[in-house]
Amino acid sequence: MLTAEDNRIRQRERLHQLGLFLLFLLFGLLISFVFSHFRPLLPKDIETPSRIALIFVLLITTLLIRRSSRFKEYWLVFFAFFMAAFAQALDYYFNDWSLTLLGLDTKTPAGIAVSKLESTIMIVVPILLLTKASGTNLASIYLQKGKLRSALIIGLIVFFAIAAVSIPWAKWQYQTGDLSLERVIPWVPWILVFVLANGINEELLFRGLFLRKLEPFLGSFLSNLCIAIPFTMLHFGVDYTQNFLMFLVFLLPLGLALGYVMQKTNSILGAWLIHASVDISVALALFSKL
Repeated sequence: MLTAEDNRIRQRERLHQLGLFLLFLLFGLLISFVFSHFRPLLPKDIETPSRIALIFVLLITTLLIRRSSRFKEYWLVFFAFFMAAFAQALDYYFNDWSLTLLGLDTKTPAGIAVSKLESTIMIVVPILLLTKASGTNLASIYLQKGKLRSALIIGLIVFFAIAAVSIPWAKWQYQTGDLSLERVIPWVPWILVFVLANGINEELLFRGLFLRKLEPFLGSFLSNLCIAIPFTMLHFGVDYTQNFLMFLVFLLPLGLALGYVMQKTNSILGAWLIHASVDISVALALFSKL
């Protein structure tokens, strides 16, 4: 039977956990919503200095926390926020260089797919390099085999199941109009480039980068929720759907499901394939409007 003192200790632990959840959620929203690399909220004249200031504040905070005997256990969390902010800034400011190099533009399926691949490179490479520089291994961001068989089975079953209904889903959710199989088949290589690039991009930037770092402080579910909310808000303001609120409502449970799969399979692979499958209809919507 719990004593009054035990109950007070548990209450303090819950309040402490709630406080950490709100703090980490605030930073997550600041990076992925306010300073989104797609649709930042601040006016252009103050966005750049504010973004640079945020990156430096996160870096200095990380270094100070790492040297603190009291708060040292949190330093990898803040380093992850720094990595996310830094990688997104690189993608935001150095975008579409590959299109210029290859003579492409975003008015073609090839241009859209290559632009997405470039975005993935600009985000993934800094995260990999900074993760190694921090002294942690790639398993800390779920880049490992884990339960490979389970991840492949779950990922591939969901991928092909969702791919099979992507055309009618795109017509309904994104109002793509005429979208026959004959029209879609020539796009398939570029659709695969787009969805596989975007899938690893966002899964690494959100769940891969943060899940393991948050779990010691928040537990499995709250960590997943703390990431799923900024992941959802990253997509705020997308222009490829007219059912915008329904789209956001769909994204939150999707984010939670992706996190759950990653946690259970101990690998990014299954979540990557599922995420890619959901993006097929997005690619169809983008390509159909060219």
